[in-house]
Amino acid sequence: MRVGVFYFPTDYGIDIAELARALEERGFESLFVPEHTHIPVSRKTPFPGGGELPKRYMRTHDPFVALAFAAATTRKLLIGTGVCLVPQHDPIVLAKVIASLDLLSGGRFVFGIGGGWNVDEMENHGARYETRFKLMRERVQAMKAIWTQEEASFHSDMVNFDPIWSYPKPAQRPHPPVLLGGETDHTLKRVVAYCDGWFPRGARGFNPVEAIERLHRMATAAGRDPATLTTSVFGAPPDAAALEGYAKAGVNRVLLGVPDKDPDEILRTLDKWAPLAAAHAA
Repeated sequence: MRVGVFYFPTDYGIDIAELARALEERGFESLFVPEHTHIPVSRKTPFPGGGELPKRYMRTHDPFVALAFAAATTRKLLIGTGVCLVPQHDPIVLAKVIASLDLLSGGRFVFGIGGGWNVDEMENHGARYETRFKLMRERVQAMKAIWTQEEASFHSDMVNFDPIWSYPKPAQRPHPPVLLGGETDHTLKRVVAYCDGWFPRGARGFNPVEAIERLHRMATAAGRDPATLTTSVFGAPPDAAALEGYAKAGVNRVLLGVPDKDPDEILRTLDKWAPLAAAHAA
């Protein structure tokens, strides 16, 4: 099991390149960043975490620009989206962005995806909350066609284009791994249907043994080999005993949440967590 982190890269936080270097120096496997293109002032959609929306949601950088800076200053650190809101993107443009980032980083990109929770945010992009998961699936499938075919075309209910040339192709073959966030049975059905891995949150009450068993049971029922699916836990507790339990359950990766603090405090936190990364690096 590998240990990485996730962080909201903001205009007031630690420089993303400095954070990436610090992670690689301390032996962490990966850096994942979230996405919100904007936050509507109306605030009609309640924050799923309850209470007021944290400031970092309104101030985060574009994930792909931030990850490009992180990749440019490191050699081995994996970079990923946690998560990219696919319904808010044109699939042809997003396919090129990801292929470029994966190629330029030497095949280090991990594509974490989600449907999104902010209704008015996605509707500003022309996406509908009720059909966001259908749209996400078709756009991901269209991007896979672009990444793997010399003359790609795609025709579905919500995505349509005749043969195109699109380069570069990703460094990873057939494409960067696609991990889907969420915890419901609906999520797991989607993971099994068109993804390479599951990206659940390690919230209170999360049981890694039960979670892995559930994933494997649903994969087997759908005729898919469970061994082809990975599990990366978002927001795992920075606790040695808990992480040992995750590893024994078969979790492939855990992400610890870097606090929304000043740079010096973040670096001190990474120093504290470094033994956890080292313990699972072998």
